[in-house]
Amino acid sequence: MLTSLSIKNYALIQSVQLRFDKGFTVITGETGAGKSILLGALGLITGKRADMSSAGDATQKCIVEGVFHIEGYQLHPFFKKHDLDYENATIVRREILPSGKSRAFINDTPVTLAQLTILGSKLVDIHSQNKTLQVVENDFQFEMIDTFSDNLKLLGQYKESFKAWKLSQSELKELLERKKQAQLEYDYQSFLFTELDEASLKEGEYESLEEELNTLSNADEIMQQLATAVQNISLDESGAIDQLTAARASLSRLNNYGAQYTAIYEQLNSALLELEDIGASLSEMSDAVDADPLTLERLNNRMQLLHSLLKKHQVATVEELIDIRNNLDNDLQDIAGVDDKIQALEDKIKTQHNKASTVAAKLHNERATAAPHLKSLVEKLLIELGMPNAQFQVSLATQEDLHASGNDVLEFLFSANKGSELKPLGKGASGGELSRVMLALKSVLSKHKQLPTLIFDEIDTGVSGDIAVKMGGILKKMGRTMQLISITHLPQIAGQGASHFKVYKKDTEERTQTFIEQLDEDARIVEIAAMLGGNQQSQAAIDHAKNLLN
Repeated sequence: MLTSLSIKNYALIQSVQLRFDKGFTVITGETGAGKSILLGALGLITGKRADMSSAGDATQKCIVEGVFHIEGYQLHPFFKKHDLDYENATIVRREILPSGKSRAFINDTPVTLAQLTILGSKLVDIHSQNKTLQVVENDFQFEMIDTFSDNLKLLGQYKESFKAWKLSQSELKELLERKKQAQLEYDYQSFLFTELDEASLKEGEYESLEEELNTLSNADEIMQQLATAVQNISLDESGAIDQLTAARASLSRLNNYGAQYTAIYEQLNSALLELEDIGASLSEMSDAVDADPLTLERLNNRMQLLHSLLKKHQVATVEELIDIRNNLDNDLQDIAGVDDKIQALEDKIKTQHNKASTVAAKLHNERATAAPHLKSLVEKLLIELGMPNAQFQVSLATQEDLHASGNDVLEFLFSANKGSELKPLGKGASGGELSRVMLALKSVLSKHKQLPTLIFDEIDTGVSGDIAVKMGGILKKMGRTMQLISITHLPQIAGQGASHFKVYKKDTEERTQTFIEQLDEDARIVEIAAMLGGNQQSQAAIDHAKNLLN
C-alpha cells in the first residue's frame, strides 16, 4: 500500500508531500492541471525510464520518493535475492541528476532499473486507456481464471514439471547436435587415435631415443677413445695399473717403519683396486657400443615418426601426444555410448511429459468448473456498468501441446449487444467497453487475491449519469479490500472516494506550478459542485454535491 509520496522538481511540481490512506481515493482536477504529472512521478519510482527533461529546473536534482507498506505482499524472497534490507515500510526513491543520469534506491540501497521495475510491478498497477489492453493478453486471462479458480498452488506444481520437461528437451537437443557433429568427426578422430595407439608411445621415450641416437651416430669415435683409455690403464707394462702395482710393492716394504707409511700404502692400494674396476667398466662399455647400421636406421625411423606426430598435433612432448591419444579414446567411447544416453533422456522426457500432462488435465478441470461462475459475475457487473445486453464467456479448449500455463487454449469472448456474435475480447469491444470489462475483472480478482495499489486513469471515459454512480460504487467496494486510486472527471465517482485530492495549476511570480492538496469535507463539496456545474456554483449544484458525498 502506498502510504506517502514526495515529489520535488518534477515537471510543473516544485515540491509536494502527499499521504495516502487505504481504501478508495479519488483525484480530480481540470484538464491540463497536471494529473498526468502525478502518474509520471509514480511511473518513475516503479521503473519507468527518465531523462532530465522530466525535471522542472534542469539545474536542480529531481527526486520522487514513495513509502509503501508491504507486509503481506510476500516480498521477502525478492529482497533476499537482491541482497536488500527488508522493511515493512519500504522506501523507494528515484533521482534524476542535472547531468541527465538517473539513480534508483530501495531502502537507501542503490539498485538497477530492472530491479526497481520488478519491485514496482508488485507495488503499483497503473491502468490508463492504453493499459486496459492488458485484458486481451493471454497471460492476464490465464492469471485471471487461475486466481479465480484458486489454482495457484496447482499451477506452481505444473510450472515446476513443465520447466523440468523443457530443460530435458533442451538437453536432448544439445545431445543430438553433439552426436551429429561427432559423427561428422568420428572417422577422422578414429584415424588419429589408431595412428597414435599403434605408435605405442611411452613416457620419456623421446629423451632416451635421443641419447641412443647420439651414441650410435658417434660409435667409431666412442670405441676408439674407450680402447685408448683401456690401453692406458691396462695391465701392460706401460699401463697405469702396472706402474701403480710397482709403486704399491715399494711402499709395502715401509710398513714396519711407521704408521704414516702404512696409511699411504692403504690409499694407494684402494686407488689401484678402483682403477682396476674402471678398466673393467671401460672394457664392458666398449663391447656394448653397437655400430650396426640397421639399428641406427631403426632408431632414426622411430625419431622421424615422433617428430611427425609432434608436428601434426602441434605439441612439444611425447607426454602430450599420450594425453591426446587418451582424450581421443574417451571421445570415441562417448560417441559410441551417446545412443544409450539419448534413449535414457528420451525415456526421462516421456515420464516428465506424462507428469506435466496429468497436472495440466487437473488445471483444465478446475478452470472449466470456474469458467461459468466467472462469466456470471462479470456479466452481472457489466449490467451495473450500463451494459445490460453484454455477454462474456470464457472459451476453454485443450490441445496436445503443452505451454507455460498448461495445455488449454484460453480466450475471453465478448459481445456488447444482444444477438451479436461473441468475438475475442480484443476484436469485439471498444476502448470504453474494454475499460468496463477490465474494471469488472479487477473487481472479481480483488476478492481472491491481494492486489497491489491499483490506479485507474480516467477509466470512466464515456460514462455518465447513473452508470457513473454504479461504477463509483464498484470502485468503493473494491476499496474495502485494497488500496485503489482513481483519477476521474466524474462527480458521481469523486463523491464516493474515502479521500479526495485535487490537482490544480497556479501562476507564481517566476513560473506556473502544479499543486496537489487533500480536500476536507467542505472543500470536497466545492470541488464536486464545480465538477457538476462549472465555476458558477448554484445552490442546486452544492446540494447535489452534498448528496453525492452522503
